[in-house]
Amino acid sequence: MSSHHIVKEKQEPALYIDELGNFNEELLGQLLEWSPTLLVNGENYDKIFSLGLKVDVLVNGNGQETQEDTKVIQGPVDALMVAINYLYEERYPAVNVIAKKFDLEKFAGFEDKINLVVFTERSKHYPIKPGFSVWKPAGSEFLIHGNRYIEVTNLMQNEEEIFTVVKDGFVEFTFSGQPIFISEPI
Repeated sequence: MSSHHIVKEKQEPALYIDELGNFNEELLGQLLEWSPTLLVNGENYDKIFSLGLKVDVLVNGNGQETQEDTKVIQGPVDALMVAINYLYEERYPAVNVIAKKFDLEKFAGFEDKINLVVFTERSKHYPIKPGFSVWKPAGSEFLIHGNRYIEVTNLMQNEEEIFTVVKDGFVEFTFSGQPIFISEPI
């Protein structure tokens, strides 16, 4: 095997492009850097193909011609659900999703099955477990989804329900029960 042969061993998160929209090309390049398994919603296939990207799995395609070795999967539900279920069944530990908008209802229920980060044009959204802490510089912002009781340290909430980091240091989220989703700007 040559040294530049790409082996996809599921160590890197898969990348599912539900809808690319005006997503930042530099960030897209970073998400593709380690040659993840690339899944694409059938509605976006032509655009992704035109960017010269090798698509591994086409989700809910509508009969379009595909690249060699592209697997086509169909499902009765939303392409996003089909893609994430496929990755879960194939035992991928993680997936990055690029979507036009973050819809909590669509992603709730997957957070305990697969590590999930959802990227939209301006934010990244991900589930956290009780006791999650992360170091952030002062002024960093978080949005907490859902309306569960939650205690936070080193965060102050403004009237738009955005939490801002008070001083450089760790931010901690304390709550009980299922993971919750938070968002931060990118």
